[in-house]
Amino acid sequence: MTKPLRLILAASTGLAAALLVAGCAPSPGSSAPTSTSTSDDSGSSSAPTGDDIEAAWLDDGRMFAIVTWGSSTCVPIVDEVTGDGQTVTVSLVDPPSSDDAEKACTADLAPRASVGGIPEGVDPTQDVEFIVTVGDITDDVDLDGNAILAGTPDSSTDYAPSAGWFDDEGAVLLTWGSSSCPPIVESVEEQTGGATVTFATEDGMCTMDMAPRAIVLAFSDDDDGDDDDDGEFVLTLVGGNLDATVPMLKG
Repeated sequence: MTKPLRLILAASTGLAAALLVAGCAPSPGSSAPTSTSTSDDSGSSSAPTGDDIEAAWLDDGRMFAIVTWGSSTCVPIVDEVTGDGQTVTVSLVDPPSSDDAEKACTADLAPRASVGGIPEGVDPTQDVEFIVTVGDITDDVDLDGNAILAGTPDSSTDYAPSAGWFDDEGAVLLTWGSSSCPPIVESVEEQTGGATVTFATEDGMCTMDMAPRAIVLAFSDDDDGDDDDDGEFVLTLVGGNLDATVPMLKG
């Protein structure tokens, strides 16, 4: 089954142009991410209310995604992250303003992914509670620990793509590359045990930084494998210089 996606790109937010200049891999939370949202034409899931908040594991447990609902063109960015035991407090703020920022905020209701680094001392193999503040809303969301997560929080990333479920029908895909050229999804074709995500080829000029780019993907409600603990859902990335095989992380 092929699901066309309308990918609406958020503005870049002061992303880490210094990553390559520094000559070493920084910790995942050391730069502001590019976050994007997608909306699905299939109608496979109903839109939650604007105050629904979800979370997903990324980057082998070194990073997280917070999924909120709102304008697809004004994606919140992670401002502050603190950890206390297995509780992670996250504040999300509006992206930096510009002359056209208010005009760019569409009046739709779409899932948006904001990504950040897991604080030092948090164990991703154990359950984590996120306390998230965005605007006037503060909510908490629990993310189950995952025994296969081997990344150490607040350590350097290996810049490999990763993906994690945030609910039965939605996942966040994280890729790394130029902050000015976020990936553009052409299609998502589901098959038994996974899906093929095809990207458009970027023809324009791209900045020479290395930034995290998050995309929300929609799937059928029976794809996350919760009924089968041994089942694995694998994404095959094709095109856009992103060819890779990415197992989906559960949380």
